[in-house]
Amino acid sequence: MALDLNLLLVTPVEVVRRLFTLVGENDFWQTLLFSFSRIVLGFALAFALGCLLGVLSGKWPLLETLLWPYVITIKTVPVASFIILSLIFFSARQLPTFISFLMVFPVIYSNVLEGIRSTDRELLEMAQVFKISWWRRLGYIYLPHLKPFLFSACSVALGMSWKSGVAAEVIGVASGSIGEKLYESKVYFITEDLLAWTVVIVLISVLFEKLFLRLMRAAFRRWEGR
Repeated sequence: MALDLNLLLVTPVEVVRRLFTLVGENDFWQTLLFSFSRIVLGFALAFALGCLLGVLSGKWPLLETLLWPYVITIKTVPVASFIILSLIFFSARQLPTFISFLMVFPVIYSNVLEGIRSTDRELLEMAQVFKISWWRRLGYIYLPHLKPFLFSACSVALGMSWKSGVAAEVIGVASGSIGEKLYESKVYFITEDLLAWTVVIVLISVLFEKLFLRLMRAAFRRWEGR
């Protein structure tokens, strides 16, 4: 405001105005679909594999021991290091899916494993006495107990998937992605575009999180009321 220079920071009104202009442009929805499909795919793969391996690790401690070094490594290594290293093996367009998967997997896996571990032992002993199969125990004892752990994990992981996925697009300059738009905004000092695309990321991330958690609640209600 002192310098009267929008190059440094534009007003909220200008950001909103630019946002509406972007929505009307031809490539806006293509860019949004490109990033959304790849980041959501990475999250979905991590969710499925994290749940599966978390449950299996709870059943077989040896598997947990084998996976421990990899999970710890993924948790501790900076995401930028993974992105740069992954560019050797993946194209820039594949990178958001892999990085989203990599960042989400430990969160889902750890929470599912913790949920399996903390299940009521008395219920498990009762199931053992009545010789209930492990798969029935999973559905009737473990799954209801896992519910809060899964919701907590997904609340964190959904935001992480978008942050890491877009970061991968920016560093890899994936053609046709939101990350590419952010990179171009930085290169050409188009501050209103930078902030407008940031608003888009926040909105899409929040909407997807609400939708996914609602679908999970519906799935749990259907399972519990069957």
